[in-house]
Amino acid sequence: MGVVRFRAGEMDHNQERRHLAQADRHIAQVKGHIDRQRLIIDRLATMGEPTDEAWLTLAAFEATLQAFERHRATILRILRTD
Repeated sequence: MGVVRFRAGEMDHNQERRHLAQADRHIAQVKGHIDRQRLIIDRLATMGEPTDEAWLTLAAFEATLQAFERHRATILRILRTD
């Protein structure tokens, strides 16, 4: 097997692409959590159950989504400057 050589910054570029893929997966997952939480809120409301905690959980998921989206934007900026 030969020696694999990377140009300066190429390994970092590949690492950032992996980070981008991971960020995309996290965003998709939290969007799924948000959709399910909205269904939970609807079911609770339909049954006349309290929804306060469910709304707080939804807000936490939405804040997490915003953080993941900001992180993804940062990764894209890094990739554009390489």
